[in-house]
Amino acid sequence: MNEFTRRGLIFGAATAGAYGLLAGVERVCLSAFADNDETDGDVGPIQIVKFSDAGARLGVYTLAKVRKNKSEWKKQLTPLQYDVTRRAATELAFFGALYDQHAPGLYRCVDCGNALFDSKSKFDSGTGWPSFWEAIAGENVFEKKDFSMGALRTEVKCALCDAHVGHVFTDGPEPTGLRYCMNSAALHFIPRKS
Repeated sequence: MNEFTRRGLIFGAATAGAYGLLAGVERVCLSAFADNDETDGDVGPIQIVKFSDAGARLGVYTLAKVRKNKSEWKKQLTPLQYDVTRRAATELAFFGALYDQHAPGLYRCVDCGNALFDSKSKFDSGTGWPSFWEAIAGENVFEKKDFSMGALRTEVKCALCDAHVGHVFTDGPEPTGLRYCMNSAALHFIPRKS
């Protein structure tokens, strides 16, 4: 191996290691700030579309946002659910309970029960996370820019309780061209009765 190749290999490995360390430090710092008891964002009433467990649209409702402090969320959620929904963590690909779920049904927010997705818009993206080409209602989710992990992405949150559910990308199928890449830990699946 010549000197130029060896040097490139050493510098490349050092760069990759430093990037991994930086990403880890960034995640720890973001988690530290996410652990406070204060709520952020709009605290006023919001409008969402309610759905029955069978997926029938029940109408638009004006509701107060669901607000709980850190200890209340920790009592309600499993450690993984808390890390994903309250601290914006991401579960491992192909390990979530719902990535390979193909039964008809409704996907609700695990934190507050708000309807987020319907199985009619679910597709296999090959990424290892449940993927949908649209939310069940635009009012039920909100999107915000996310620059964690060194890349600009669009975070998807539950409009009712601000739970982090995943990210949306523009490489999905028609008719929307969107891929809502969600965490299984953020969703509660309600099977549709035949």
